[in-house]
Amino acid sequence: MGLLARGLTTEAYDRDYSDRDLARRIWRYFAPWKQRVALIVAGLLARSIFGAAAPFIVAKSIDRMVAAGNERWLYLLVVALLLLGVLVWLTNWLQRRMAARLLGDIVLAMRRDAFVATMGHDMSFYDQYQSGRIVSRITSDTDEFGRVAILVVDTASQLLLALLLLLLLITVEWRLAMLSLAFAPIAFFVAQGFRGIARRVTRRSQRAVAEVNVSIQEVVTGIGIAKNFRREDGIYDEFVDVNLLSYESNLRRGLVLSMLFPTLNVISGLGTALILYIGGVNVVSGLISPGSWFLFIDSLGRFWFPMINLASFWSQFQAGLSATERLFALMDATPVVHQRAANPVAQIDGEIQFNQLCFAYAPPDWVLEDFTLHIRAGESVALVGHTGAGKSSIAKLVARFYEFQRGELLIDGRDIRTLNLSDFRRHLGIVSQSPFLFEGTVADNIRYVNPTLSDDELEEIALALGSDWAENLPNGLQTDVGERGTRLSLGQRQLVVLARVLAQNPAIFILDEATASVDPFTEAQIQDALDRLFKDRTSIVIAHRLSTVKAADRIIVLDQGRIIEAGSHEALMAEGGHYAELYDTYFRHQSLDYIGERGGARQ
Repeated sequence: MGLLARGLTTEAYDRDYSDRDLARRIWRYFAPWKQRVALIVAGLLARSIFGAAAPFIVAKSIDRMVAAGNERWLYLLVVALLLLGVLVWLTNWLQRRMAARLLGDIVLAMRRDAFVATMGHDMSFYDQYQSGRIVSRITSDTDEFGRVAILVVDTASQLLLALLLLLLLITVEWRLAMLSLAFAPIAFFVAQGFRGIARRVTRRSQRAVAEVNVSIQEVVTGIGIAKNFRREDGIYDEFVDVNLLSYESNLRRGLVLSMLFPTLNVISGLGTALILYIGGVNVVSGLISPGSWFLFIDSLGRFWFPMINLASFWSQFQAGLSATERLFALMDATPVVHQRAANPVAQIDGEIQFNQLCFAYAPPDWVLEDFTLHIRAGESVALVGHTGAGKSSIAKLVARFYEFQRGELLIDGRDIRTLNLSDFRRHLGIVSQSPFLFEGTVADNIRYVNPTLSDDELEEIALALGSDWAENLPNGLQTDVGERGTRLSLGQRQLVVLARVLAQNPAIFILDEATASVDPFTEAQIQDALDRLFKDRTSIVIAHRLSTVKAADRIIVLDQGRIIEAGSHEALMAEGGHYAELYDTYFRHQSLDYIGERGGARQ
């Protein structure tokens, strides 16, 4: 239940918007389509006029037939109603067609803006929030807004029709018209009473749907692990709990919204009975004509239906506002990384300098404090140390994925906070320990950073990483990698990722050890590829393998965010300090000399 309760809580970036602010924000999406909006309003007006004219023509025809005592007016009435029916159908079709296209374009723009905003969020955002909930906002909430927007158009047409009928009723018998109008505020206040409850239960329902999305996504993504540990039954039970919570939330929402119609029907029934009685008395007394009484009776349904629908719409409108609220909150999430400027970066030599830098994921728990490090252009640096020493944090700061709190980080002597991040990251090549491939071929993945690469250039890049790795693939560079690269071995995936980085030709190369989980033969292949990548590039390597450590120009030994040793492998071993201890504990068993020593001892 802890998971379920957490799933229905708000995200830290959620915020409350007033209805006015939301309406103003939504109008910004309608503003570029003012001409379409004007045509839709014109269509609504024409449809409402034709709809309001029908009962008025019937009422007048009844009075004329009673006065004339013949059927001529009946034939004219039939022809007039047929003509009005065609006009109502035609204007309704045109108006709905234009509205559907307009709302489709607006939902498209909303979803595009939400996706762009999501792509622009910092890495810390994705570390903190689950992707399933983010996806739910971009997909489900935009769909909810589209459904409510269509309801808005329909209800606006009905309200316009009710207003025109009211004006007609006033011209016929203003006292009965005022009596009909007197019940409208009652319906409005009843709808207002449901407003707050409807917004709350709708928010909870949407969060429950997001939790279902999260549950399904996690299961599909980790299905291999689930099957390996035979957790299918446990996962099913967890999904049943999440799905049941969604069911209960939606049921509660449905019950709240369904209470509105019976309440308003009671009010409309009382109003209708009162109008019928008073109108009938006036007809008997000769104060109004039978046709006018028919006009009131017929118009009551047309008048009360939009009133009831408006009340229902008000509750549904809360669903739309809640959806847009969640969507705009995703767009408005405050970035953690703040750039002081966006100066273009045409070229990078690769010099990196940390000056008295302080960084914490959650201050004041400092990961790096008063950290100073100078990496020369073209130098390869290996970062070693125990878990939590700050190795990955240094790499993430160079990639500008996180914001540091104090100090400076300079790239070629320029403050990293003043660089255009898109330009800067074009000069970065990052390889993680868990390589990620997109579905498609090996060639598609290498071309990911540069879609214009020719087949010859792809072959050249592949050869630069070794002569046979691509040839050993089933279909060479046209081998289908499968979802997330599952059809390739881990070593093959790493080589594809390295080729993708080489296609970018980065000035700064960041490697979160790519050989930590591969066999010795594949490690040798990858290390050969790394030696080629390190050449003439600034390289930061988070090292777990001796071969990578020894290949670096300089080794930086970290402990709790501080540099405690620095130098080459030989110099640090001669010092007999912390690095020598790490070597004896973690690296020595990877040494060929050590393996030879063990072999000689066994002999």
